[in-house]
Amino acid sequence: MDVVTNKKEILDKVDKLIVMYKNGELGGEVMPEDVNPHFEKSSLENYLYFTLPMALNYQRNSYILWESALKTYTDEETRFVFDPKLCLEKPFEEVQHALIKYKVALQKQKQTEIWLTLCNTFIELFDGDIRKLFDSLDNDVDKIRRFIQKDNKKKFPYLSGTKICNYWLYVIYQYTDRKYKNIENLTVAPDTHVCKATHKLGLITDNEFNSSNVQQIVIDRWQELFKNTNYKPIDIHTPLWLWSRNGFKEIK
Repeated sequence: MDVVTNKKEILDKVDKLIVMYKNGELGGEVMPEDVNPHFEKSSLENYLYFTLPMALNYQRNSYILWESALKTYTDEETRFVFDPKLCLEKPFEEVQHALIKYKVALQKQKQTEIWLTLCNTFIELFDGDIRKLFDSLDNDVDKIRRFIQKDNKKKFPYLSGTKICNYWLYVIYQYTDRKYKNIENLTVAPDTHVCKATHKLGLITDNEFNSSNVQQIVIDRWQELFKNTNYKPIDIHTPLWLWSRNGFKEIK
């Protein structure tokens, strides 16, 4: 499918969709991650808070996940899970209990293992300070993704996935003080809603939408569409997500 043939038409719809989003017509005055302890943006606590639960954000309601994360943080008995060093000092069962108490983890064995693997990675590679990951890679989106998704994939379970990695980088950009190089290379996070909305706009075909490779196709298509425009792929992520989640309101 040649995007160029209907590029102008789709970009026109994108313009209107972004205006609708900014006017609050797509809903989403409160996004899932808005439910948080409101740490200082630059603090380590803030970075860890928006990193660890992200790895468990797989095929589930994002609003409920982040509500669970806040309850877990607010409870003094379970708050320790957001501190990698403390987590690794506790027995597995205690970490597991803390993660399932408010349903941050839904798969108690597997997701506790994912959480502890990440804690171990943060201690081993960055002395527990995830901010050093960004600093050591010049805040460069391409270098960060390569480090997580290729060079150290096993050390970042789920966080290294196509959808989650991009979405995590987007959330870090939105909710911390981090500024990236190559921000235009931060792609849309191709979750179910973004894929559905991309299909609805006509940017992918029915066959592509049903293909096992749909996530990569969606990423590539938005990169291609926005070449030589004023848009970056991250500009469209939230409008697409809300448009799909709220039933594809008519674009006017």
